[in-house]
Amino acid sequence: MKKTKGILISAVLLMAAQGAAAASIDCEMDFSMSGWSAFYKTASGSGTIRCDNGQTLKVTIRTKGGGITFGKQRIDDGKGKFSEVHDIKDLLGTYVSGGAHAGAIKSSAASVVTKGDVSLALAGTGEGINIGVDFGKFVISTR
Repeated sequence: MKKTKGILISAVLLMAAQGAAAASIDCEMDFSMSGWSAFYKTASGSGTIRCDNGQTLKVTIRTKGGGITFGKQRIDDGKGKFSEVHDIKDLLGTYVSGGAHAGAIKSSAASVVTKGDVSLALAGTGEGINIGVDFGKFVISTR
C-alpha cells in the first residue's frame, strides 16, 4: 500500500511538473517609436504583444537613459521576441538597456533588453541621424 501511494504521488508530481512546463508561452511584439538624444536619450511609442496561447496586449513603450549620444530617430515596423514566460503580464515592466548606435537617414538597429529572467530581443528599421553609446531603461506598460 505504501509503495502504491508513493507511485501515485510521484505520478501526480510528474504531471504537475509537465503541466508547468507546458504553461510557458512564446510572445512577440510589433512596435514603432521615435525620440531624440543629446547626452540624455528619450523615445516613446506603442506596440502590440501577441502570444502563441492567443493572449494579446496593446502597450506603450518608453525609453530613457544617458550616455554619449546625439541625434534624432524613428523606428517603424519594429519587431521584438521575448524569452518564454507563463503569462503575458510577465512582460510588463522596466527592462535594462544599453547599446551603441550609428545611422544616417535610413538606419537599422538591434538590441537586447532584460528584466530579471525575461529578455527581449529588439530589431527595427527607420530614419534618423544618430551616433553614440547609451544606457538606460526600456519600459513596457499597458495602453
